[in-house]
Amino acid sequence: MANIIQKVSSFLFSEQCMKRYFEEYDFAHVECFKATLSKGLGIAIILGSLLVKVPQIVKILNNKSAEGINFVSVMLDLFAITAMVSYSFASQFPFSAWGDGVFLLIQTLAIVMLVMHYGGHTAKATAFLAAYIGVIVAVVSNSVPLHILWVGQAMVIPIVLMSRLMQAYTNYSNGNTGQLSAVTGFMLFFGSLARIFTSIQETGDSTMIAMFVCSTSANALIASQIIYYWNVQPKKPVKSGKKKQ
Repeated sequence: MANIIQKVSSFLFSEQCMKRYFEEYDFAHVECFKATLSKGLGIAIILGSLLVKVPQIVKILNNKSAEGINFVSVMLDLFAITAMVSYSFASQFPFSAWGDGVFLLIQTLAIVMLVMHYGGHTAKATAFLAAYIGVIVAVVSNSVPLHILWVGQAMVIPIVLMSRLMQAYTNYSNGNTGQLSAVTGFMLFFGSLARIFTSIQETGDSTMIAMFVCSTSANALIASQIIYYWNVQPKKPVKSGKKKQ
């Protein structure tokens, strides 16, 4: 039983902090507090990421439509998440610092597939999925050099900004947020906000930190649009036809 408790505790506390807390009873140690808070936030974000985009997926499936979702924006989002996860995996950062990216990747990929499917491109979606799986296999097998993954990670900052700005422009042009899920939008904002702290604490990687700062700013824009267009419903196309005489 003691071994189980120790293993569970290791997810939250480093060996040094466990000694500080449970042997020296030094609960006011600043560095251990920040490290433990970061670990706790990281685990909470990972758990939240299991469902963060599920409301978006369900909304698309229920309406059998991806109207209002900018396809290029979603593709850029998928690239950004893939680059972040690949770079973090290859750099051997703590899983608590990037694990949510794995689940976001799977859910974003599902959204890409659904947008393509409801856009009448099911065959292309299948081919894209096969190619994407090949890329993931190459990364996991360490077939891609770290410096190439770093370049991909560095590209994430402008890509994230471009992705969110394109979706924001689509929302503005349509005068509504279409099939965008409010739950997903707000969870992405708060998740990226918390990731700024965990990245500073657990990775110290300036590229990762800058990416989450930009991501938080861009997600704030989308979240504000969701609030602004809260009660606005997508306009249904007007059927044209001549009246009978």
